[in-house]
Amino acid sequence: MTRPVVLGNGNILVCMDENAAIRDFYYPYVGEENHVQGNTHYTGFWVDNKFSWLSRDEWSITMEYEKETLVSSIKAVNEDLKLEVTLNDAVYHGKNIFLRRIRVRNLAEVEREVRVFLHQHFHISEDFIGNTVYYDPKACSMIHYKGKRYFLMNGLAAGGKSFNDYATGLSDEEYYKGTYLDALDGNLSKNPIEHGSVDSVIGFSLNVKPGYSKTLYYWITVGKKYGEVSKLNKFVLNRHPNKLIKETGSFWKKWVNRHNFNFKSLSREVVDLFKRSLLIIRTQTDDGGAIIAANDSDTLQFSKDTYSYMWPRDGALVARALDRAGYKDMTLKFFEFCNKVLSSDGYLLPKYKPDTSVGTSWHSWVRDGGIQLPIQEDETALVLDALWKKYDKYKNKSLINKLYKPFIKQAADFMEGFRDEKTGLPKESYDLWEEKLGVHTFTCSTVYAGLKAAANFAKIFGTKTDSKKYDKAAEEIKKGVLKHLYDEEEGFFIKRLYLKDDDYRKDKTIDASSGYGVFEYRVLDVNDERVANTMKAVTDKLCCDTNKMKGLARYQDDDYHQVSDSTPGNPWFVTTLWLAEYYITKAESLKDLEPAVNILEWVVDYSLSTGVLSEQINPFTGEPLSVAPLTWSHAGFVIAVVKYLDKRAELSKKRQ
Repeated sequence: MTRPVVLGNGNILVCMDENAAIRDFYYPYVGEENHVQGNTHYTGFWVDNKFSWLSRDEWSITMEYEKETLVSSIKAVNEDLKLEVTLNDAVYHGKNIFLRRIRVRNLAEVEREVRVFLHQHFHISEDFIGNTVYYDPKACSMIHYKGKRYFLMNGLAAGGKSFNDYATGLSDEEYYKGTYLDALDGNLSKNPIEHGSVDSVIGFSLNVKPGYSKTLYYWITVGKKYGEVSKLNKFVLNRHPNKLIKETGSFWKKWVNRHNFNFKSLSREVVDLFKRSLLIIRTQTDDGGAIIAANDSDTLQFSKDTYSYMWPRDGALVARALDRAGYKDMTLKFFEFCNKVLSSDGYLLPKYKPDTSVGTSWHSWVRDGGIQLPIQEDETALVLDALWKKYDKYKNKSLINKLYKPFIKQAADFMEGFRDEKTGLPKESYDLWEEKLGVHTFTCSTVYAGLKAAANFAKIFGTKTDSKKYDKAAEEIKKGVLKHLYDEEEGFFIKRLYLKDDDYRKDKTIDASSGYGVFEYRVLDVNDERVANTMKAVTDKLCCDTNKMKGLARYQDDDYHQVSDSTPGNPWFVTTLWLAEYYITKAESLKDLEPAVNILEWVVDYSLSTGVLSEQINPFTGEPLSVAPLTWSHAGFVIAVVKYLDKRAELSKKRQ
């Protein structure tokens, strides 16, 4: 389940697999609707009466991005066919166009005809029913459409020629497995139209001299009606696809280098991954404000659901990373999005679709015959915390004036009131891992920070009465955390309290989020002995010390995608980067920063060749597990690097 190449512009997102095949195509939102849904858009080659689809079984494939861009750089060699193929893919930054440059090099000693076939298999609007595909003789293009969703495919080969072969047909049926099979003999049927569950293939013919290369271009334009995709097709032809690919590369290179950082103390590989992470985060962010967790549709094979939602928690942490990195304008719409979806009672639900509708959920509204809010309260709190930190850094008063009453005050009033009278702590909600109901150390820490943020806002934009109310509630939560969630006997902050038989019981599971939450959200100073004790327990019990992995599991006996019960769980990039943040926060000398740098290098070591970070990795092989890319993983890397650079600058000044 990996997408080593992701390309987007905020309106469309294209995800490709390890065979350079399109597997996800989102429009008109990043994360919604996926018009491919994991189907494979094949690229194939016919030469000397032999045919091969581009795949790792028959080709040696290396995948990268062009440096500091969202343009792919993919090289594939087939020794049997004696072909070398170079692919450069991009989503044009200014319009909804996917572009592909294909350079075919003849490794044989004679001139040969090479036929290149590109296959399209759309489930438009996430459904295979009622699609139409036809060859359009007016635009010399292939059109897939359903309702208000149109996709136009065209190309340009040597001599300014378009594709010279095509076929449409039925797919997804027992007797009609797909039109892509029509390409195996090197010739297509030229069937001009089909409807229902359909696919299509277009073909190009190249004559390539020995040792030489020929280049062709392929593109997909996307829109809501025929006139729109036709106009975009003309735009590509008039500007030339090669120029558009170059413009896209230049655009992203400027975007990712718009802020100056002093990277001198970090390796080139860490710096490259920092910039790559920013670019990948951008592809996962919709222009309407939703920051999507992940868009790898292979998860459909396991749960019939995806990660293509906006979790307010993930979004808040990603927004915080972007603001720390200087991309302040990019996060404005995220906070406005949260304002739009806040419930009338002042809480955020677990997840949303990018059109602001509510996402799927597995948390019940009922418990023991009564109402149980199906929320993870840290999601509401973290948005407030991130919003305050944004304001504290950039002083955007117009944004806060817009959000104070409808969002900040309403969310703060909910958090202040949603508490247990006896302990002062928040009432039960689900944890940040979305698994356990209870009163969690991490959640309590974030609610403390959220209420402190609200108190700060109220001083400036509200009333002193509200400010005092929120501050008082925050201090009561802090007192409750120290009294009820730090276990003196065990010597660490426990995972949670949970209600059983009308009484709170302790869940003493060691969870990486518990120690992190307490120091990151300022419940206690990082140098407090209780923090140190908890972080020692975390590193002692959650480190996956298998081979060279050494990353941190989320918590003891984590069975999500678990590879072996001989480890506490699989290493997650996010939790391992929390440990780096801990080392950075408590560092008192430049030497103290070395463990954090080692973790940054570790992340580089277990990223994909393209720089993509998965959710977790196999503790024995280092191979990616679960979705890839996970936006949160990349945000975790960005925030750790920025914190490191800030701390290093601070410590360097002290030495002077």
